[in-house]
Amino acid sequence: MSHTFYSSVIFVKNIEQARKFYSEVLDQEIEHDFGSNIMFKSRLSLWQINEEHEISNIAGDPNEGNTFELYFETNDIQKSSRKIKASEVKLLHDIKTEPWGQMTIRFFDVDGHLIEIGESMKVFILRIYNETLSVKETSTRTGVPVKTIRKIVTRKTH
Repeated sequence: MSHTFYSSVIFVKNIEQARKFYSEVLDQEIEHDFGSNIMFKSRLSLWQINEEHEISNIAGDPNEGNTFELYFETNDIQKSSRKIKASEVKLLHDIKTEPWGQMTIRFFDVDGHLIEIGESMKVFILRIYNETLSVKETSTRTGVPVKTIRKIVTRKTH
């Protein structure tokens, strides 16, 4: 098992202003747009956190900068969780299911930087698809476009 670095996540106050800045000023092409979470093809991600999410309590004020997390993906979140807990790092939270259905775990590195490990897109989408058995229902539940889900589900069967 390995943890593949996937992207840097910048927490933003206003997702629309941030999208415009990174798209128009820095010429970043959007790969996925989930509304309050945008992933660019460069693997930079923007996330406007709602106030109820536990990250909002530790992320600080986006206007002051230095509000980010390092994001990794794994195909085995349970194994990752066991390894992280065995290392005795400080957890922000154990494995939890995010509102869009992805399972994540968040913790702090030795210098207090926030790190997230989430299920890979393929694992996450296939898990939800296997629960719903419907591309459309999976899309509605996850916010991932039908086209992307079809690609993932089609790859699974080949």
